[in-house]
Amino acid sequence: MSDLGAPARRPYRVGYAPGAYDLFHIGHLNILRHARSQCDYLVAGVVSDEMAELAKGRRPMIPLVERLEIVRSVKYVDAAFVETVPDKVETWKQVRFDVIFKGDDWRGTPKGERLERDFAAHGVDVVYFPYTVHTSSTQLRRALDALARPAAPEALTAELR
Repeated sequence: MSDLGAPARRPYRVGYAPGAYDLFHIGHLNILRHARSQCDYLVAGVVSDEMAELAKGRRPMIPLVERLEIVRSVKYVDAAFVETVPDKVETWKQVRFDVIFKGDDWRGTPKGERLERDFAAHGVDVVYFPYTVHTSSTQLRRALDALARPAAPEALTAELR
């Protein structure tokens, strides 16, 4: 709060936090919490199943309608938007955010540098937050896949002895 009792102004008016948000976990919550602390209004971009498959080579485990409902229900999120195009600038033309938030695993990468360059031309900042290295949807998917795989036949034979 300021001295006059009015809420303190955050650095940005409208923020945008895109992601697949598949197998929602603490890393997703951290990004949304940190993003909301930096803006007055937070829009979470939930990529469509098709866009996630294009970007990651596989469809999300959780269907779009469910991912959208989960993200929309997070208290830090003011609105959820379905991303259907790969170009974030095209998304910006629809949503009109002042800042885009990404995990710092994007920082210094070709796609992060392209994002920064593309948005600099529109006056949009790119802000990176610490990536939650101990938990990711990829790690969760691998663990689930390992559980779903049947044991090797020799392991089953050994158990029967």
